[in-house]
Amino acid sequence: MRDGSNTRRKIQETALRLFVEQGVSETTVRDLAKAAGIAEGTLYRHYASMNDLVQGLFTTHYAAFAHRLDIVQAAHTGFAGKIDAIVAEFCRFFDAETVLFRFLMLVQHQTLPNIANDTNNPVEQLSQVIALAMDRGEISRRPVGLATAMVLGLLLQPAFGLVYGRIAPPFSQYVNDITAACLAALRSSDNA
Repeated sequence: MRDGSNTRRKIQETALRLFVEQGVSETTVRDLAKAAGIAEGTLYRHYASMNDLVQGLFTTHYAAFAHRLDIVQAAHTGFAGKIDAIVAEFCRFFDAETVLFRFLMLVQHQTLPNIANDTNNPVEQLSQVIALAMDRGEISRRPVGLATAMVLGLLLQPAFGLVYGRIAPPFSQYVNDITAACLAALRSSDNA
């Protein structure tokens, strides 16, 4: 029996590139097969559908990114250090794996409803860091979901700016500015 892992990897790499270049709904099985150098039927030996491929790619890489965030934030004790590490990892990930990062941004709205709110997702990782900082009195208390959304906005909107050419790369040059904005947004007025 042949090992299909190389073919599966080729399908995944090609799909990520095409999804980002053309869009997910605009990419056909024929496009993907041709670009990957495989027969159309080969795709269906590895994935039940294009939607299955999209969901599988998203779930795998989203969980892997959450794991990275957990590792980098765990190396710090205070909120400022943790948020700086998270921001730096977001920026590093964008710079090192731009196609993958863009894919995750592109399909998040169609795939997130199928993702559990557990520690295997970056939003939950960030929420836990923020909740702990609130419990410790390091940042002002407010709804954790709101605080998490505020930080995500400060991270993702500049990433969209990079994608659309409104901000110059690399993303990593903005770590200090984004970290400072996150800390300022979550600081209580009596800590200012």
